Amino acid sequence: MIESVRSFIQNYKYQLTASLKWILFAVLSGILIGFVGIAFYYGMDIVTGWRAQYPWLIFFLPGGGLAIVGLYHLLHNEKDAGTNLVLSAIHSNENIPLRMAPLIFVSTLITHLFGGSAGREGAALQLGGSIGNALGKLFRFDEKDQHTMIMCGMSAAFSALFGTPLAAAFFSMEVVSVGIMHYSALVPCVIAALVAHGIAVSCGAVPESFELGALPAFSPKTAILIGILSVLCALVSILFCVILHSAERFYKRFFKNAYLRAAVGGGIVIALTLLVGSLNGGGASISLISSQDYSGIGLSLISSQDYNGTGMSLIAQCFSTENVFPLAFLLKMIFTAATLAAGYKGGEIVPTFCVGATFGCLFGSLVGFSPSLCAAVGMGAVFCGVTNSPITALLICFELFGFEGMPYYLIAIALSYMMSGYYGLYSSQKIIYSKYKTEYINRKTN
Repeated sequence: MIESVRSFIQNYKYQLTASLKWILFAVLSGILIGFVGIAFYYGMDIVTGWRAQYPWLIFFLPGGGLAIVGLYHLLHNEKDAGTNLVLSAIHSNENIPLRMAPLIFVSTLITHLFGGSAGREGAALQLGGSIGNALGKLFRFDEKDQHTMIMCGMSAAFSALFGTPLAAAFFSMEVVSVGIMHYSALVPCVIAALVAHGIAVSCGAVPESFELGALPAFSPKTAILIGILSVLCALVSILFCVILHSAERFYKRFFKNAYLRAAVGGGIVIALTLLVGSLNGGGASISLISSQDYSGIGLSLISSQDYNGTGMSLIAQCFSTENVFPLAFLLKMIFTAATLAAGYKGGEIVPTFCVGATFGCLFGSLVGFSPSLCAAVGMGAVFCGVTNSPITALLICFELFGFEGMPYYLIAIALSYMMSGYYGLYSSQKIIYSKYKTEYINRKTN
């Protein structure tokens, strides 16, 4: 009896010490990365505003690409694997250099200033992961605790930038290894996400949210419609992954020099932007695209470059006007692939949301079923399909759209997770357990 009590006391002391340790370092990570995240948030806001005010900046995109390649060369990080390196560091013990943080910070701002099509949350994962890893090394954590610090940093940065602390806390634990969750990181990830979110809100960052209006009643008919949309979203997510990976192989095969690759990629994005703008000039009736004569510079440019940048304007339009150009989802995929595969920096997550929202809105308009709800479902389903993270996808839907549409999100995300197969954005992501059987497979995504 005495031995049992003694053993209990010793175990409880260990648990208490470990808990206090992780609470302390989670708060530290949340504060540090929260302020870095808010700096990145306002930096993105500034460069996006400049690009909207001066749309001719897009013609300098190839020069921006050369600057990005030069920065990575200058800091000896030419073989940067981006988010894949962060994921590999957790399950393969690869080293994340601290220089990744300033590099991804500056290069993502350059990409967005000159009109590249990319996101920001992928950059946040790299920012948070590299800073978290550096903190682990600074305090001489062992290998496993360093992995926890990386996940902690990822959660903090994601939360600070996108304003969804619940989803951010789970995403870093879920995205690394599909089929298992690193619950040992739960407390630090939750605390870091909440602290970073609190700092971001106190500094004026506005969390993302969208109004769906009145939702249709859940019934067998609506469930079937959402089920059909979910399967189609899974196919869209596969297509997006294939386009991204194929574009990367294409660039590397035909343009082996990184500087040439960035310059050509910038030129392709410019050509695509002008081509999309010319559709309206040719008489096509497209609600999202318009052209305007800027007499001061003597050029005809599109007044709102919807497919450049993150795509948040397109997402907002899905919920405000419930009307999108039918090929908007495909154009966003092409723009994003042309940008990221050429070596420009950013992320794929917000473009994924844009693809899902525009496709869902199109589906709702075609079948006559709540385009805004279908846009919300599309966002969650496509995100789940490309990241293989169903719990995070569900939590994002709750935080962005509220709990009222829960049955729709639940069906959509479950079906998309199953029907998207083993495709994924991140080649370093591991599928530990099969999606179809209780079977250990331990394979990488396609």
